[in-house]
Amino acid sequence: MTDLELLERDIADIGEVAASLGLDSFPLHFEVCPPQILYTFGAYGGMPTRFSHWSFGKAFHRMKTHYDYDLSRIYELVINSDPAYAFLLEGNSRAQNKLVVAHVFAHADFFKHNRAFERTNRAMLETMAQSAERIRGYEFREGRERVESFLDAALSVQGQVACGLPPEKPPGGRAEVERPPETPYDDLWSIGEEPPPPPPKKRPRGGEEGDLLLFLSRRARDLEDWQRDVLEIVRGEMLYFWPQLSTKIMNEGWATRWHRRILRELDVPEEEAWEFARMTAGILQASPLRPNPYLLGMRVFEDLEARWEHPGGRDREELRLAGGEGLEKLFEVRETETDQSFLRNYLTRELVEELDLYLYRRVGDEWRITERDWEKVRDGLVDQLTNNGFPMVEVVDDDHGHRGELYLLHRYDGRPLDLRHLERTLSHLFSIWRRPVYLETVLGDQPAVFRAEGEEVRRV
Repeated sequence: MTDLELLERDIADIGEVAASLGLDSFPLHFEVCPPQILYTFGAYGGMPTRFSHWSFGKAFHRMKTHYDYDLSRIYELVINSDPAYAFLLEGNSRAQNKLVVAHVFAHADFFKHNRAFERTNRAMLETMAQSAERIRGYEFREGRERVESFLDAALSVQGQVACGLPPEKPPGGRAEVERPPETPYDDLWSIGEEPPPPPPKKRPRGGEEGDLLLFLSRRARDLEDWQRDVLEIVRGEMLYFWPQLSTKIMNEGWATRWHRRILRELDVPEEEAWEFARMTAGILQASPLRPNPYLLGMRVFEDLEARWEHPGGRDREELRLAGGEGLEKLFEVRETETDQSFLRNYLTRELVEELDLYLYRRVGDEWRITERDWEKVRDGLVDQLTNNGFPMVEVVDDDHGHRGELYLLHRYDGRPLDLRHLERTLSHLFSIWRRPVYLETVLGDQPAVFRAEGEEVRRV
């Protein structure tokens, strides 16, 4: 049999085992791709039909260089669609492909059943192809440099989309300025001082305030139709990627847990078993800088399965577990949780200690561990996942000072904004809004407001 015929047979065998274990996915189509093609797909966010942009080329060269120097490699890419598509790296050994295929079946099961993907556009490949064609048309008509410059601006705020309900009370709010009681003599207190600018008044916009891309596409006064379309394209693609970002730990942990389980069901020669063990060890290698999502997700799934299957005294008493429900609990969690709730609900003291998890930050010129208490570590990891790591920014006023200027509020959650990124992003926002843009945030526990007009960004 040829290598492709063996691969087809292995895919069929692994699919049968996956189904017998309870995994259920959309139909899966596999393709084998050379490294140049696979890494091109990876640079485009795993979507081969996406529009072109210089940042994707930059990502390609970084990823391909890592592959060429054997620093890292992509064994596969999976597209969340119906049917689902998986691309395997040409040159994988038969054992490598077996592991990867088992991993893919678990990913596809997760994509189909996790509730975060309920609103996912399952025809996104076709949608992206149509979007890319429109953008190529805009480049032909408006000039490539002009369209690419506008794409730079749109992509700078691509994380500012509303994909869920905001919390009832924001973690950070507007800093209120203390004012003396109103009396007929209040004006005497400010003799010789310039009156402060009036605070911006929030203008209701039907739920658009927390979705900056949606707001700009609908409310920016001077945009041309093609520019509004570009903003909507970028927003639509981010809405597609958002559930993947918010379930990265769960998805990789789920796939790793199941590829190990599936491979144990296969009748494989000893040399393949060694190859499986070597690859899995590499996948699960811990990092000193950040939690490995494959390892963290897999261990949390394994731990909760064991606790619900064979509960100890504390779990029996506090959670009222009867036992024998491990697999049922696994599938329930796979369906209902995202990374934040997954870690908040199921990351235990024992796992934090076993995985040697901690919080750290820069102190002067050094990076120092600042927290090892397991609850604070758990809560710190959960907080880092808020809004998928993007700062939360909302529109406060789109007619600030009655001059058509845009006033934005960063909902400060204890993590300051990067000033260099802030300045570049505000400049991009000015190029979209075409009037001065303000951003209120917190620096050093004090409120701060930045103003952008053209390339100039300054604190006011």
